[in-house]
Amino acid sequence: MSLKSFIKGWIGETLGAMAHWAFLDRKTYHALNNVTLQTSNGTTQIDHIIVSRYGIFVIEAKNYKGWIFGEADSPQWTQSLYGRNYPFQNPLHQNYRHIRSLQELLGCDDEDFFSIVMFWGDCELKTPLPENVMTHGYGLYIKRQREVRFTDEEVADIVAEIKAAMLAKGLINSFITRRRHRQSLTERHAAARETCPNCGHPLVLRTARHGANAGQPFYGCSSFPACRYTCDAG
Repeated sequence: MSLKSFIKGWIGETLGAMAHWAFLDRKTYHALNNVTLQTSNGTTQIDHIIVSRYGIFVIEAKNYKGWIFGEADSPQWTQSLYGRNYPFQNPLHQNYRHIRSLQELLGCDDEDFFSIVMFWGDCELKTPLPENVMTHGYGLYIKRQREVRFTDEEVADIVAEIKAAMLAKGLINSFITRRRHRQSLTERHAAARETCPNCGHPLVLRTARHGANAGQPFYGCSSFPACRYTCDAG
């Protein structure tokens, strides 16, 4: 990934992080953005974590255009844009790994976590999906959760523990951290010998150079352009 592409992605994440404060009371909801954690199986990158007395909200943000098709249990969803279809990894499955990584770190129970998939950009969900997959209103969704799960002291401890475990941030440090995460993705998927489900060729790690996802890593079929299969890396 080039530094120029990284900066574009970093600016997009910063704008997305700022949006949290427009919806949630900072005294009650504590937001951590662009969190990269070292786990027992490489690194994992989490777009947004919001910690409150009412639970830990783990948000996978997608900046897509066009129509989005998918099913909660299917391994892949599809983006339809300008008459072409682009498969991508089911973000609910992607977020499942993020939550498991946080459980490994924090030791919290399953019911303490809420998975949210938020689509930014000019897109429309064209198939019925769970209520935690949305294009707007995620602040209201979070505020609807009112069962108290943590004390204020426990919230502070959770935030501090995540911050202590986070890999380096800041513009330059984040660039280095993302390179480390990219290397971890390469090693993890190489070890699994992942292949394209469409044609059987190996998947290779690439970086988007254009559009809303510029600077973001993804897996693409090594036989491109004969096969245009892609999936998210994360």
